[in-house]
Amino acid sequence: MKKKLEYVWPFVGLAAVVFSLYLLSKELRGVHLGDIWEAMTDRGMLAFGLCVASTLLAYAALAWYDRIALMHVGKKLPWSVVSVVSFVAYALGHNIGVSVVSSGVVRYRAYSRMGLTVGEVAVVTGFCAFTFAYGAVLLGGLVLVGEPGLVSRVLDMPASVATAVGLCMLALVLLYQAGSVFHFRPLVIRSFHIEYPKSQIAFRQMFAAPLEIIGAASIIYFALPDAGNPGFFAVLGIFLLSFSAGLISNAPGGIGVFEFVFIKALPEVPKADVLAALIMFRLLYLIIPLAMSCVVILVFERKSLGEAFSAIGSKLGGVRPPPEPAHQRQRTDAERL
Repeated sequence: MKKKLEYVWPFVGLAAVVFSLYLLSKELRGVHLGDIWEAMTDRGMLAFGLCVASTLLAYAALAWYDRIALMHVGKKLPWSVVSVVSFVAYALGHNIGVSVVSSGVVRYRAYSRMGLTVGEVAVVTGFCAFTFAYGAVLLGGLVLVGEPGLVSRVLDMPASVATAVGLCMLALVLLYQAGSVFHFRPLVIRSFHIEYPKSQIAFRQMFAAPLEIIGAASIIYFALPDAGNPGFFAVLGIFLLSFSAGLISNAPGGIGVFEFVFIKALPEVPKADVLAALIMFRLLYLIIPLAMSCVVILVFERKSLGEAFSAIGSKLGGVRPPPEPAHQRQRTDAERL
């Protein structure tokens, strides 16, 4: 059953992309590329600089995710190493989709060379994913309690119900913090165990996760025009919903799903302006980091890649490596004894 699901999920993601792009194309009828380009260039250098600063804030917070997760498993690595590994892991994970798997592969390749076991790398990857979810619950609860009317932009839900949901979300956050302080028993769901981390680790999560989400949402906020801009709180709430929908859809980078939800939730802003802001977000938060991460991977893996290509060339050309000299073979046999 598990193997079958591995083949099914890619098709689910593809179907989500196709369907979302279809809905998005209906929403964008009458919008021209010239309008989008004009909207992107009209914001000016100050807005662009704020978008870049927001991107740096988001990726710095993502590196903090890894740092906190490594503390959780009792490992301490240099900030420079953690920052590079985290950057590459998230740049690939955000673009490829199935972020836990794709970013986990990068982390395993890097952290295993530094002494971490397979189990420790799995814990680090899962802990980072949980940190994001924790931040989404925290900020989502604050948005629903602070501005319960925002949910009506997307869902037909009374403000009182939105407030109740927000309070429940904040209660979960407090429960998690209390569990780490008072050392509650692990939460057991069938074979799945959730152990509360140390209080200092949970406390750091409470700041790192919102910081990353606020940085990412700020890219779109600063890229949107002043006219019709509903404010940062509204943009933050819409971002949480759109980004979460993109992750759940399993679509690479949430493409189509993310844009559709955002455009539907901002009817007061011209569609060309919204799409221009989302293009700016994808450029700074997804595309440029992806290109940079590919360069980093090539630099760090050039030796392994060279050996792999040499092996392939030998097989294709039918060339066998030269035999070892007799004295080397004798020495090797002696070492084995």
